[in-house]
Amino acid sequence: MRRTVIVILDGLRRDFVDASRTPALAALRERGEYFAGYRSAFPSATRVVSSTLATGCWPARHGLAGNTMALIEDGRLVRHDAGHPDFLQWKRQVTGTSLAVPTLAERVARHGGAMIFNNVSPGAAYAHDPDGFGRVYHRAGSFGPGRVPLADGLDVTLDAAGDAAMTARFIQEALAPGGPALAVLWMGEPDHIQHNTALGSPEHLAVLKAADANLARVVAAVDALREAGDDVLLIAGSDHGHESVSGIIDIELELVGAGLKDDLHSDDVVVCSNGTSALIYLAGTEEARRDRLGDFLTSRPWAGAVFGAGDLAALGQSPTGGLAFAVSMKGDATPNAYGVPGSCLAARPQGAKADRLGFGQHGGLNAHEQAPVLIVDGAGFIDGGVRETPARIIDIAPTVLTHLGLPAGGMDGAALQVPAVPRIAPRAALTLT
Repeated sequence: MRRTVIVILDGLRRDFVDASRTPALAALRERGEYFAGYRSAFPSATRVVSSTLATGCWPARHGLAGNTMALIEDGRLVRHDAGHPDFLQWKRQVTGTSLAVPTLAERVARHGGAMIFNNVSPGAAYAHDPDGFGRVYHRAGSFGPGRVPLADGLDVTLDAAGDAAMTARFIQEALAPGGPALAVLWMGEPDHIQHNTALGSPEHLAVLKAADANLARVVAAVDALREAGDDVLLIAGSDHGHESVSGIIDIELELVGAGLKDDLHSDDVVVCSNGTSALIYLAGTEEARRDRLGDFLTSRPWAGAVFGAGDLAALGQSPTGGLAFAVSMKGDATPNAYGVPGSCLAARPQGAKADRLGFGQHGGLNAHEQAPVLIVDGAGFIDGGVRETPARIIDIAPTVLTHLGLPAGGMDGAALQVPAVPRIAPRAALTLT
């Protein structure tokens, strides 16, 4: 039986992968193929990346533009937190679709099915299967086909202990003999701890090692499936990296001060903070402000890069639904107190969310937030190989479908398999030093 297993350690940047801090990932890198040029989406934020991974398409096509984004409702721009449990269901009511293209869960529904265990925000978890083609387990609610609530939900906490409990259940159910064709384990760590402490701190490294130990358990279960005769493709890595917050910028307040937004609560110009990036929406009645708005944004010392309507396609975004500008906040290589390089300004979040100076954040285009991890172990990949050519988050879905022998048309990405490379059987077991 052909199967694919995806394991994500949310928020892990690739310079933390080594034998001392992440021994399981380091060992897997030695036996699988490592993608040194792997990049995330923009914004480099989990809800966006989850939708992009699940569909093999950029946000311009799947329609989830940001962790925070705006929808046009009754002719007005309304800002939404895409992590809310009901966001994608609401988006379907407003726009006609939850996501505008099929997900992996939909594509494999009649070919072995999908089972997703996820411990990040509910909106990100449900983005893998918003229309109910497989099974999604999350602490905010678990759903089966048809989005029917599951009685055996996922009762875990968002921390290392919760990830460990989720991993045990994932192995028992998703990696059982005769289990689903696609099994996804998406841990909340180390992202959760990185938002709440300094990168490289003892607290961060302890949680990172615990997440890595969860991966080791999954690899052992995959090896057992292979020994029993299953052809399993194992994809392990992360969705984005982190940088340390060096300052917090209130973009909305600056726009009001410059006379480019009527007040902090007006919907003429709507700022959607996405960590170290921001999406700027412009009401259709306010086109006269566009050029002045663009000039103002590009003049700001906190703007690392500004993309107008004509440039959004280069980010995988689209100037639709009122999206007028995207900003990646300025960053540099300055190390934090623990010697971890990479510091960046953050856009002040709306609502009750808070950024903390010196702690981790992500969302933009700076070096370390665009340096996630990708290791693929299985047929079509070189044992111990390092691929330097670019790979993208959109390439994961077609890679999964290619392994399962299913069509992968209609995606922005391309399968990563090298057809001439067979799987060597039996594969060496993963050992930790």
